[in-house]
Amino acid sequence: MGGLGAVGLLGACQTVPVYGNPVTSAPVQPPRHYFSVDWWKPLVEPTLLEYAPREQARPAYDEQNERVIALTRDGYVRSLGAGGREAWSYRVGTLFYAGATVDDGTVYVPGTDGGLHALDARTGQLKWRYAAEESLATAPVIAGDLVLVASQSDTLFAVKRATGELAWLYRRDPPAGFTIHRTSTPAVRGQTAWVGFSDGSLVSLDLADGGVRWEKSLAQAGARQFMDVDTSPVLDASGRVYAASYTGGLYALEAETGDVVWTSVAQGITSLLVHGDVMIATGDDRLDAYLTDNGKLIWSRPLEERAGLETVLVKGMLLVPAQQSLLFVDPRTGRSRIAWNPGKGISAPPRVVGSKAYVLSNNGYLYALRLDGRSG
Repeated sequence: MGGLGAVGLLGACQTVPVYGNPVTSAPVQPPRHYFSVDWWKPLVEPTLLEYAPREQARPAYDEQNERVIALTRDGYVRSLGAGGREAWSYRVGTLFYAGATVDDGTVYVPGTDGGLHALDARTGQLKWRYAAEESLATAPVIAGDLVLVASQSDTLFAVKRATGELAWLYRRDPPAGFTIHRTSTPAVRGQTAWVGFSDGSLVSLDLADGGVRWEKSLAQAGARQFMDVDTSPVLDASGRVYAASYTGGLYALEAETGDVVWTSVAQGITSLLVHGDVMIATGDDRLDAYLTDNGKLIWSRPLEERAGLETVLVKGMLLVPAQQSLLFVDPRTGRSRIAWNPGKGISAPPRVVGSKAYVLSNNGYLYALRLDGRSG
């Protein structure tokens, strides 16, 4: 059996040791066979009127300049070098729902101010700004000469990288009922993009002009609310695409045609990760592992708090942002090994670069962790 392996425990639930913020609590460092904290940097000044602050933007990494790009709820984009030293900052002025993307010397920033901002990665100077006039809610995806970004209003924008001009857009009408406050990030392969919408549809688009190749409803029959396909579609090497409707369940489809290969009734799924022949599905209150071949459930682990955004697999462990803490989970069994709460918990996924993970906590601190990789 390839991938993560098919050994697991259903409903694995156990006491997990929790390690705290090195700024304010002991122990300063968790067991070193998981990770150590290299440095931390406070980015956001707390305010008395804030209740349960959330930082939702995943840190990005600028490889050319060896800097971390952090987007925080105070409306700032910051470029941070070794030890957390700030190289530059850029003010958008509103909070962020998703992180930036860095490519070929440019930082692409999705703003809830309705703009897609292209910044010089070295200096932070604005190159161009596309006025989408809709709150942008996904990390930009680079697709050849285009930048793809989706809004909370069910619009996918394709913007020309060189000039910031609109190449095309694809829009669907939101449903009349309640929807989930999330947005699907498009997946791209070749000249095709796949993206989900709040009406329960998964759509395959031609990158040349935004034309529809196929569309498939993943919503539960008769559903009137929470039909959203907010998971970012995931592609595998065999030509399948995986996505989930919040109430309609988990689907494996042929990427070329949209034909359904298998489906699972699992509801409440918010993000997917495929590794080999195993898929990890994060839900609002649980973490599941399925075989990609047939959708068989391998293990399921309940989460005490709602999960944040997507799970990251690194050095033999799953890093799961579960709002109250960052969980280190064994992908073979679903057992949590440790939990780390660096103050106010974690909502955004870590950014892993080599043996380091950059974590933005909900209290606006950026941490650089050095990962050991031994599961203990």
